Amino acid sequence: MTTAREVAFDVLHAVRTTDAYANLLLPREIVRAQLSPGDAALATELTYGTLRRIGTYDAVIASAAGRRADDIDAPVLDALRLGAHQLLATRVPSHAAVNETVEIVRQAAGRRATGFANAVMRRISELDEAAWLTRIEAEARSDDERLSLRYAHPVWIIRALRRSLAAEGRADELTDLLAADNAAPTVTMSALPGIGAIPAHAERTVQSPLGFRLAGGDPERLITASGGAVRVQDEGSQLAALALTRFRPIDAGERWLDLCAAPGGKTAVLAAEAVAGGATLEANELSPIRARLVRQSVAAVPLAVAVSEEDGRTRAGKGRYDRILVDAPCTGLGALRRRPEARWRKAPADVPELTALQSELLAAAVDALTPGGVVAYVTCSPHLAETAGVVAEIERRYGERIEQLDARAVIAGISEAPIDLPAQADGSGRAQLWPHRHGTDAMSITLLRRI
Repeated sequence: MTTAREVAFDVLHAVRTTDAYANLLLPREIVRAQLSPGDAALATELTYGTLRRIGTYDAVIASAAGRRADDIDAPVLDALRLGAHQLLATRVPSHAAVNETVEIVRQAAGRRATGFANAVMRRISELDEAAWLTRIEAEARSDDERLSLRYAHPVWIIRALRRSLAAEGRADELTDLLAADNAAPTVTMSALPGIGAIPAHAERTVQSPLGFRLAGGDPERLITASGGAVRVQDEGSQLAALALTRFRPIDAGERWLDLCAAPGGKTAVLAAEAVAGGATLEANELSPIRARLVRQSVAAVPLAVAVSEEDGRTRAGKGRYDRILVDAPCTGLGALRRRPEARWRKAPADVPELTALQSELLAAAVDALTPGGVVAYVTCSPHLAETAGVVAEIERRYGERIEQLDARAVIAGISEAPIDLPAQADGSGRAQLWPHRHGTDAMSITLLRRI
C-alpha cells in the first residue's frame, strides 16, 4: 500500500523530472493510492509545503550535509527536502520523519544512500526552524538574499515584487506578501451568476459577489451536485471576468471573445453573464488538450460557446468584437500560493519572451474590437514588465485610438465591501490584487477601450 509520504515523494519527483504540475498530478496520485481523507490531507501538506520552501530547505540540507544541495543525488535530495519539511514545519514526530525519509531513500536510491540520509536528517533534527533560519541567513551576502533564504523566493522574484509594490507606494508590504505566498490558500468557490446558487450555510466572500467558502466538507460533492454551476475559483479570477462584463451594462447582441481561455474558469463566468445580457461568446485556446478543459468548463451554461484552437495572435480578426478578454500567458508569479513550483521554474530570461507574446496578443485584441469595444488585459502576475510595461507599449503603438478605463473604480463598484486598490505611480487605471491584502492571487486587470 502506498503511503502519504510516498505519494508526496512521487509528485515531487515528477515535478522535478517531467515539469509536472502538482495541482494536476497530486489529486490523481491520491486517488490511485486510495488514501484515506486524513492521509490525503497529509500528502497535500507535504507536497505543497515542500515545494513552497525548496530554496530554504536546500540551504538547510547543504549546511547539514556539508556539501551543496546540487551535489546530492536528485532522488536523495527530493527525499531530504520532504524530510526537512516534516522536521521543521509540521508536527510529525522527529523519529517518524527521520525513519520514513530514510526508507524512501532506500527505495529510491538503494541502501548505500541510507547512511548519508540518516546522518543529514539527524543533524537537521538537532535544531528547530528558527535556529536553522538564523544559521543560514548568517551566510547571506545581501538583504535580498536573506529574504530569499527566509521566505523561499528567488532573489529576482523578490526584487520584481518589491518594484510592483513600490508602484503603489507599498514597498513596506513586501514581507507580508512573501509570507502570504508561503501560506496554504483557503478554498474559494464561485456560483455562476444566474445559474449556480450559493449554499445558505456558506460564508460569502467580501469582494466577489459570486464567491463563497464552505465551512467544511468535500467541495467535490457540491460541484458534482450542481452540474458544474458551482466550482472552485479564486476570487481574483472572478473579479477579472466581472470587470469586463460589468464595467457598463450589456447591450443585447454584443459579441464577446475569450482569446486565451484555458482552463476555462473565467470563460464560464463570461458565458453566464452573456446569457443574462443577451450577448454571444466565443473562446479560443491554442492547445487542443486545454481547449477540451474550456469546453468542459462552459458545459453547465445554457449558451453555445464555440471554442477554436488557433494562435490568438491571428485568431481574432478585425473589428468584430465588443468585449475581449486577454488572460495572457505569464510567469505566474501571482499564483505562487497555489502553484509553488513556478517560483523555481521561471527565470528572468523568461520575461522578455513572455512580454513579447503578451504585447502581440493584446495588439491583436485591440485590432479585433469594434469602435467603443473594450479589452480586459489580465495577467496572474504583478511583474511590471508583464503588466504596466505591456500596456504602455500598446498605448504608444495605438496612441489616441485607445483609452484606458479606471479598472480600480470598476472593481470597487463590483466588490461587496470596500477594497484597498491604491493608485499606480504611472497614473494608469490598472487594478492590482494581492494575496496578502485581498486574499486573492496577484491578478493585474487593465481595461482598454477602442476609440
